[in-house]
Amino acid sequence: MTDDLTVTRNDEAHRYEIHVNGELGGVLQFRPAGEARVVLPHTEIDSAFKGMGLGSTLASEALSDLARRGDTIIPTCPFVVHYLHDHDVPGLVIDWPHHEDPADSADPSEPA
Repeated sequence: MTDDLTVTRNDEAHRYEIHVNGELGGVLQFRPAGEARVVLPHTEIDSAFKGMGLGSTLASEALSDLARRGDTIIPTCPFVVHYLHDHDVPGLVIDWPHHEDPADSADPSEPA
């Protein structure tokens, strides 16, 4: 049986949410930072769902949505930085924080 995964944007809570068979499995937080600019500070996957690839699915869907919206993202979450280092998101505009070097700022062993 395949799990039913859905990713939704919750503007009130300032986060993207991934649900597994209707149950909240994780979140990717965002914080508005001016017009069409969004900081991505934190991603968290519930420990009950670790190892299922939810972090990557959540990041992919959230970043694709932000690209469609025309937002510029400022990635400060280590998981998102690592994801962006390994994956191209068409149309996504990234404003790397000055203290971050996208090539080596994220530890791939860091949990989502």
